[in-house]
Amino acid sequence: MFIPMAVAIADARAGKRGERVYSGRVPQLLERGFIAFKSSTYMIVLSGFLEPVLYLLSFGYGIGKLLPIISVDGENIKYVAFIAPALLATSAMNGAIYDSTMNVFFKLNHDRIYHGMLATSMGPLDVALGEIGWALIRGFAYACAFMAVMAPLGLIISPWGLLAIPAAVLIAFGFASCGMAVTSYMKSFQQLELVNIFLLPMFLFSGSFYPLSVFPQWLQFIINLFPLSHAIHLVRGLCLGHIDFALLGHAFYFVVMIIIGLIFTTKRLNALFMK
Repeated sequence: MFIPMAVAIADARAGKRGERVYSGRVPQLLERGFIAFKSSTYMIVLSGFLEPVLYLLSFGYGIGKLLPIISVDGENIKYVAFIAPALLATSAMNGAIYDSTMNVFFKLNHDRIYHGMLATSMGPLDVALGEIGWALIRGFAYACAFMAVMAPLGLIISPWGLLAIPAAVLIAFGFASCGMAVTSYMKSFQQLELVNIFLLPMFLFSGSFYPLSVFPQWLQFIINLFPLSHAIHLVRGLCLGHIDFALLGHAFYFVVMIIIGLIFTTKRLNALFMK
């Protein structure tokens, strides 16, 4: 059944531009990811969702008791409502980045799954889109689950907050694209620690728990170069109903990340396996 289908797909792509890069078999990679999730990886996925929820409960309702109201740009809001959108953005980032780094690293260097995939009619863009697509599904699931926690607690102040879910998917897409591109250059398990070394300070200093205005101007400029800072501004603006053109700029930042990540990932996989 599968072999004739693969042959038919390959024949349909024959002679078309980019046939060595893309064969249109991304759904098969997503199906494989779902099978792996059901059999062995569901605990890893669950742990990635619980971390920001624990932060919300501990900081939001711990520090929130000591600092119930916070002033942001002249507006007074509940502290827990201030940090909840940031943790939603962080949840989407975690789901995407861990799936596109650790998961991809082991498939690339230990299980050698991509070697088998690219020996078929699949191309490097199929692999890139398949893996990034699965990371997107994980980021989407995290966003929906986190929103299901936020809504009953009254932390979605504006109806615009519903757009935080597609915003989280966009964020996950950006992180997954660049995460896979970076992972393709890693040679050892120890190098994966570089991901955590980058993520932890970005999480702590990108405005997750306090406004960036507490920092001097020069440091604010540096922090605003980081992707999580744009993610937090985007999701927080939607959840609080602060709608302006700046949100389009934050969204465009991730569109650029997606394009750059896909180009580098495809070229890197092509260089590694299509010799």
